[in-house]
Amino acid sequence: MGFFSKLVRHKSVEQLQSEAGASKDFRRTMGVWQLTAIGVGAIVGVGVFVLAPNEAALNAGPAIILSFLVAGIGSACAALAYAEFAGMIPVTGSAYTYGYAVLGELPAWIIGWDLLVEYALIVGVVAAGTSNYLQSLITQVTGLHLPVFLQAAYDPAHPDSGRGVNLIAMVVALGIAVLQVARTEIGARFNTVVVAMKVIGVAIVIVVGAFYVNTANWAPFIPPLVHDATASGGTRYGLDGMLAAASIVFFAVFGYDTLTTAAEESKNPQRDLPLAVMASLGVAMAMYLAISLVLTGMVPYNGCMDPAQAAGHCQQMILASDAPVSAVFAARNLHWISGIIDVAAVCGIASVVFAFMLGAARIWFALARDGLLPAWFARPHPTYGTPYRPTLLLGVFTAVAAGLLPIRELAELVNIGTLSAFIVICASVLILRIRQPELERRFRTPMLWLLAPLGIVFSLFLIIGWPWVTEGHFHMIGGLDMLTVWRFVIWMALGLAIYFGYGMWHSKLADSDGS
Repeated sequence: MGFFSKLVRHKSVEQLQSEAGASKDFRRTMGVWQLTAIGVGAIVGVGVFVLAPNEAALNAGPAIILSFLVAGIGSACAALAYAEFAGMIPVTGSAYTYGYAVLGELPAWIIGWDLLVEYALIVGVVAAGTSNYLQSLITQVTGLHLPVFLQAAYDPAHPDSGRGVNLIAMVVALGIAVLQVARTEIGARFNTVVVAMKVIGVAIVIVVGAFYVNTANWAPFIPPLVHDATASGGTRYGLDGMLAAASIVFFAVFGYDTLTTAAEESKNPQRDLPLAVMASLGVAMAMYLAISLVLTGMVPYNGCMDPAQAAGHCQQMILASDAPVSAVFAARNLHWISGIIDVAAVCGIASVVFAFMLGAARIWFALARDGLLPAWFARPHPTYGTPYRPTLLLGVFTAVAAGLLPIRELAELVNIGTLSAFIVICASVLILRIRQPELERRFRTPMLWLLAPLGIVFSLFLIIGWPWVTEGHFHMIGGLDMLTVWRFVIWMALGLAIYFGYGMWHSKLADSDGS
């Protein structure tokens, strides 16, 4: 077999379907409700409690709801593609496995390596973004305060804050890893209960907050373009700010893909996975749109923590604070609800960490089972039947990321990796429709010839920015900064070195083709 042929060798869909039926690596214990809970748990978290209000304050104003709709359209296109693949190829590994079937080994490795680090870093983003709520809850219950040095990661933007390590985030990451080593059904039941508590808590916040909405706070709905260096991070409203916010809040509208990594632990994957993908995204989007309207209606988007300061010249805006949902309700003297907010946010930590750690461990397991990483990682626990080696190593890695790295930099690095995966998925489902139209598909993406290209275009624009013409000048708005792009390039270069140095020669397909 020639060199190029090695790079595009692939498993057929029929081979993957056969392997799924014969696999004994995992125990099939999850139904549609547990799978949907994993999806909702992964999607609804730091976006509700931190990113949505922060981006309303700094970029979009009340138009943050439009930012979510823009990000949601691109995410929905990818979700439909995931649903079609999940009903057709019920094998652990998610986008990596789907890429292996359609595009070949090297593209599959690239997307698997990409998702492995993105899922791990998401745990860091979520734990770092909501640890303030957990610290608040601990203080309410015990009266104790952590030393400032242990409250959050060091942030170069605020070098004199005294912060150094996010201890609580590290403990949560390690604790969830230990839980996932136990039987899958134990972790799934725990996650379902936690997600239910989170959804109830967010619903209470939305319903109570709705009674305190002042519609005057929504005017102007898209604030005029402003650059204000005195505000936290500088504000950038107008359509520029709305689209820039869409590039950031995209982080909040994916996560359903994590449940597809549990395909071999699903009781009826070809039926339940597509249902769970669409249900989880639908529930999450409804919650995001409602919370965005309520929070921006309760306080002015540019309102200050200190009422004496002029609007738009705040040292710290209410919606831009570390725990913005609590700050909004405190500003309206609704202190009694702070406990509910803190509990819902803590549940958000646990469920998102659970979902993405589960996904990362199973992608790692799939890469090793196919020979692209050492087989030592592909040995399930002899008693519990879980991928315990990748899980424990991920627990350590995510604890370090959650404890030491600032949230916004993590969120941007996560976004570029996930958007890259979405481009691959949308392209792959289209290619497979052309190549093998006769395959049985339990779920077929409607209007695929429109939605798949639309998903690709949206994902590209969220990465590179949106083409725009203002006063006769063409420019790009939104997108991710070049430092983020270079970090991503370095990570992918490391992945290619591992593939060409190890995976290409140890692949299970190398044995079958005699190379």
